[in-house]
Amino acid sequence: MASAPEPISAPENLPTVVVVIGMAGSGKTTFMQRLNAHLHAKQTPPYVINLDPAVTALPFTANIDIRDTVNYKEVMKQYNLGPNGGILTALNLFTTKFDQVLNFVAKRAPTLKHILIDTPGQIEIFTWSASGAIITDTLAATYPTVVAYVIDTPRTTAPATFMSNMLYACSILYKTKLPFVLVFNKTDVVSHDFAVRWMTDFEEFQQALSNDTTYMSSLMNSMSLVLDEFYSHLKVVGVSAVTGAGIDEFFGAVEEARVEYETRQEKQEAERQQQLTRLMSDMEVSKGKEVSLNSKGRVEDETWDKEGDEGDEQDDDEDEDDEDEYDDDEVIDPGARYPPTLRSAARASQRNQDAALQSFLAQANQSSRMEE
Repeated sequence: MASAPEPISAPENLPTVVVVIGMAGSGKTTFMQRLNAHLHAKQTPPYVINLDPAVTALPFTANIDIRDTVNYKEVMKQYNLGPNGGILTALNLFTTKFDQVLNFVAKRAPTLKHILIDTPGQIEIFTWSASGAIITDTLAATYPTVVAYVIDTPRTTAPATFMSNMLYACSILYKTKLPFVLVFNKTDVVSHDFAVRWMTDFEEFQQALSNDTTYMSSLMNSMSLVLDEFYSHLKVVGVSAVTGAGIDEFFGAVEEARVEYETRQEKQEAERQQQLTRLMSDMEVSKGKEVSLNSKGRVEDETWDKEGDEGDEQDDDEDEDDEDEYDDDEVIDPGARYPPTLRSAARASQRNQDAALQSFLAQANQSSRMEE
């Protein structure tokens, strides 16, 4: 029988996977190009994977490109789909071959420090589809994985759009359950300081809502209280994909997120070991011994015989009267099949059954006589 192929062993220093997610127009692809250029300048080129099948041209070179595997327009034509349905179907088809992608990444992993993944601009297609969950879970099971959520800062200056972005970020965080970095892009146009203040100072966000008298104001007021705990665990950086400002801070946040990932993994592994230890202790049983039987089918155990000698003498005296009524060759002592601790109970049960049988027979005889 042919032996199973040996799995590729993971290197000790695993590269960090950065999954870049962002709404259409947030500057996500330009941000990817800036990250790629920054790492090349540091002489640590990343491994780049493009998962957007509808992009016309990329400003960077991808090591693995979904467009080389799936033709987005042909998928739309063949399955009679619209743009979003075509992207989703193309991503699903690509996911069926994602094990090959992992093999390519594993071969290059020992020489890498970062793996960058660009996702479709239709954010819900990746974050809430089965294929997106499979990709992120598979990568996170092997490599330290971080989610970078890119926000268009100039379009977030209004409290309503800011709250919408925060709710989306919160949903992605709890959907992926991975370390999360909030990236405010386009800070060369508008600084992200206002967003940081709104996230850290509840009263300042309330002041920004004071001019809004619609029902949205009360809704956002309530949601800001709900998201207060969410803000406290977020890593926030402001970057400019055009000028390159804040890129070093972003990679610093990525390293912190990697440490968070490793801490989670160690904690989960410790919990698994504890559960396994408890399970093994519950399943642990003593090894059995071979038991021999005599010609009458009784257990030959010297320990039982020695321990039961004294009790047997008393029980034998009590049972002599009952045993005289039966043939010794035909009736077997009901207690002989049990260990000493159970013999008395077995014999008492047998006596009770015999007494009940005799009482029943006596009543039956008396009834028959009365009828005659």
